[in-house]
Amino acid sequence: TLQWETLSKQFVEYEQVAPFLIPEDQQRRLLEFLPLFLKAWEKSAGVIVFPNIQLLASEVSKLLTKEIKRNLNGKPAEEARLALEQLLQQKGEAGDGHLLLKSVYLLSQTDLRTMWNIIGSGLPAALMQCLYLFFTVPLKKTSDDGETSEDDAQTQEMLVKIMLNMYKEEQGVEELLAADKLQSLIIATASLWDQCSHSWKVPTGSVLRTISRAQTKNSIVYLQAVDCIKIAVQNLFTLADTLPACDVCEAASIMLCFVKDSYPVSSALLTEFENNDGYQLLLKILLRCEGLQQNEGDPYLDEILDMLTCLTTCGKTELKVSGNIVHPQLPHFDFERTQSSGMTVKNLQPFQVLQSIFQRSNDQHLCGRILAAIGTIWAWDRVNFFLLEWTLQPINQFTDIIHFKPHPVQVQFFRLVESIVLDLSYVPHEILKKVQYLIKENIVPFCTLTALQCLLSMTQKDLLFSDIFRDSGLLGLLLALLRKEAKILRKSAGTHLPGLKEGTEKELNAVMLKMVAALTASSVRNTVVLKDYGMVPYIKIFLDDECYRSATLSILEQLSVISYEEYMSIIIGALCSSTQWELHLKLDLLKSLLRILESPKSHSAFRTCSGFNGLLSLLSDMEGALQDPPSGQWTAVGQNSILELVFYTLQGITAALHLDPVNSNFFQRNGLFEKMAEDLGSLGCFWTQGERQIPVSLEKKRTFAEFLDAALCSSEPFPVWLKNCIWILSFLDRMVKGTLHQESYLKERKPEMGEESKDDQEASQAQEEHPVAFKRPINKLPASAYTLWGNPEEKLEMRDCTIVHPGAVCVMVRLLPKLYKEGHAQLSQEIQCALVDHIQCLVKSEKSRQVMCESGLLSTIITSCQDAFCNDSHPLHLPLTRVFEKLASQAVEPHVLR
Repeated sequence: TLQWETLSKQFVEYEQVAPFLIPEDQQRRLLEFLPLFLKAWEKSAGVIVFPNIQLLASEVSKLLTKEIKRNLNGKPAEEARLALEQLLQQKGEAGDGHLLLKSVYLLSQTDLRTMWNIIGSGLPAALMQCLYLFFTVPLKKTSDDGETSEDDAQTQEMLVKIMLNMYKEEQGVEELLAADKLQSLIIATASLWDQCSHSWKVPTGSVLRTISRAQTKNSIVYLQAVDCIKIAVQNLFTLADTLPACDVCEAASIMLCFVKDSYPVSSALLTEFENNDGYQLLLKILLRCEGLQQNEGDPYLDEILDMLTCLTTCGKTELKVSGNIVHPQLPHFDFERTQSSGMTVKNLQPFQVLQSIFQRSNDQHLCGRILAAIGTIWAWDRVNFFLLEWTLQPINQFTDIIHFKPHPVQVQFFRLVESIVLDLSYVPHEILKKVQYLIKENIVPFCTLTALQCLLSMTQKDLLFSDIFRDSGLLGLLLALLRKEAKILRKSAGTHLPGLKEGTEKELNAVMLKMVAALTASSVRNTVVLKDYGMVPYIKIFLDDECYRSATLSILEQLSVISYEEYMSIIIGALCSSTQWELHLKLDLLKSLLRILESPKSHSAFRTCSGFNGLLSLLSDMEGALQDPPSGQWTAVGQNSILELVFYTLQGITAALHLDPVNSNFFQRNGLFEKMAEDLGSLGCFWTQGERQIPVSLEKKRTFAEFLDAALCSSEPFPVWLKNCIWILSFLDRMVKGTLHQESYLKERKPEMGEESKDDQEASQAQEEHPVAFKRPINKLPASAYTLWGNPEEKLEMRDCTIVHPGAVCVMVRLLPKLYKEGHAQLSQEIQCALVDHIQCLVKSEKSRQVMCESGLLSTIITSCQDAFCNDSHPLHLPLTRVFEKLASQAVEPHVLR
């Protein structure tokens, strides 16, 4: 503070004596004062306590202006440029010019009033003259290679910063009008770009852009009076033929800034630009940008495109167009109520430049930027889509040529088309007709694929498109194309023929199927069209390829709405004709079947189409699949996948029996529970040798729920065969209660981190050894299969369960003797006893005993467990006798007991 007070006193003294000093002495006294001022500035970290700072700024700026003019006076351009450089650069004790420059540089960063004093000194015009010389007259010593010394760079930085601070103020721009260097510099950038000083190109552009943003009515009148824009356009036409495209873009962007930025004040420069073929110039320049390397000239190319986009809103009057809205339209679309935001298109000429470039260029960057510009214009005001499409029809016309463009441009274009529906809620019927024609011609498969994906997104948005694309003939076209592809697939019959589709064309087939699935979803009329076309036999051919399967199943599931019998016939037939190793096909078919069986109306069709026998045949086809260790071709299939298939098969049977007395009676009457027990018993995990069981004494006895929890959800070691048996028994227990098909009731028990079961290891190893057998990764059992027993703390035996399917209990009883294996006698007997106790709990209530009695459980116990039932030394004799006695108490007819 003391230092600033001292400086303030010194400057007051200077002010007092200055009027009485000759100019040379005034200048000497001021130059002696400035080093002290700069030193105080540096020590105070830029904090100034100087009351007379405005006067100081004025004095220093006037002196700098005077020195610049003195060095320029009467000298040729090159000599003047050299003199300026010597004046402004630091040259030891003679560096008065540099001292003045640095002082103005610091003072220009203080406050607005100080800046006004600097502007009022005449410095703006003087520095513009300096900039003109530095830009237009390259010095030979720099070789114009863009390299500058540290002093040169520091001087340039200070000069440019002072100019930016002055010219961002309208007052600073007004001060330039007294001289002619502003229009001279603008014209120079448009004519001497290839001859100018390389190191001053960017600074000059930066300064001129700052001036452009601060234009006033007077400055616009000044530029118009000297035909500045007209001359610049004419010169750029010449440069556009000789200069590299990126350089022309940089030069043209400066001139275009003055046109765009002046419009809010006056339309004069825009009119001058338009009257002198300015748009033709931009079209010529932008077309020359084809093939530029990525990022080469991008900032200036993008700047021109952005300014062109902005110029579309620069017009005196609103465009008045009246389009013919073609119906049907989405329910919430109302053009009459479309509100304008004010950012509407009023000038079609700049948009025509963008449109012409897209039509004439195949450059990925150019075309992509133009599509982005169109999206921006639509985002400004939704009315802009209609203003443009009802006048110039850009999207309509682009659809005719989009297949010539690079793939990324095609993707971007169809996203833009999609946004018309998704964002504007408008159905562009004429455009959609052209897109449909593009699909029909299929000139470029990738383009066809992208177009169809666009229509698919629209179809999934609203059901209205199901009617639109049926009436337009798209549904019929897709069905015809799919029929052709299905014939090729059928002819190939698993072999690789040259006509088979791969890559993009195969993906196109998949999207066609998805489109048909979307068109038939919730549309009975479209499903009838598909059936009337005779497409059902062809659609089912696509089931064999996993790439097509999901969409194919969706179509067939929609077919079930009009004919459950036809759907069941196809699915059951596909299940029965699939090979033993097509596990994933079977799983997908079963999951589809489960979705349809949720409707009780489908149960009759399932029964009449031999659905029960078909699902049981899946179990019989898996004979020996769960042997430990696996044998034969089953080694190529993980046992988790086998169990998953068993689970979904039993789910399907349970779903078909659910609340359906006719199906339940059919299943019971035809001995299908016995067939199920036989098929499950032959899977390989149950003991089938028929050897006599050796009684052992049990050290511990667990309940069935505790046993299951220990076997399935803990790290306690159990033989693989026993784990598989317990899984199947758990499925059957859920079947007894009629809940196996209700997956939402079931929860997953998360395995501990880092654990990997033996089955997982087997599956991984098998996949490595037999990669052809696996089209997708082997998964663990579905989430719905885990923790079938709920919380382990809950005692299963204490629950009073309703028996829905008593035949499943008989299946469990038939499997009871097979829960035994040599070498595991104690563990086998323990699980057998636990299962019998569990069965005893199931028949606790009088109602359950009556149901079980009617289902033939008495005879099942005698025939299946005769060895244990008739031998009082057998460990299962006593528990089985208790079950028998409970059931016998409900047997009212003597012949049943006999």
